[in-house]
Amino acid sequence: MSADLEEKTDRYERLLARALEEATISPPEGTPLEESAAECREMARSYLEDGRHFCDEGDIVNALAAFSYGHAWLDAGARIGLFDVPTDGHLFTQ
Repeated sequence: MSADLEEKTDRYERLLARALEEATISPPEGTPLEESAAECREMARSYLEDGRHFCDEGDIVNALAAFSYGHAWLDAGARIGLFDVPTDGHLFTQ
């Protein structure tokens, strides 16, 4: 069972890291929506860092939660138009 949790945690870390690379802020610079997108992106980055810290500490349950929360920030932002994201259905919900 722990191998499954470890594999899933690794997969979600990679998913979040790639999603952060692929998501670009779509609202015009200097607008309130651009500021909101930047805040969502920062939350996702913070959760990625937190998850990596938890992994380093051997706490893969909280690492998986952090990676999942981080991706949720990006995915929600993409759904409401804060980010331009790939539409291949791999990284974000459609």
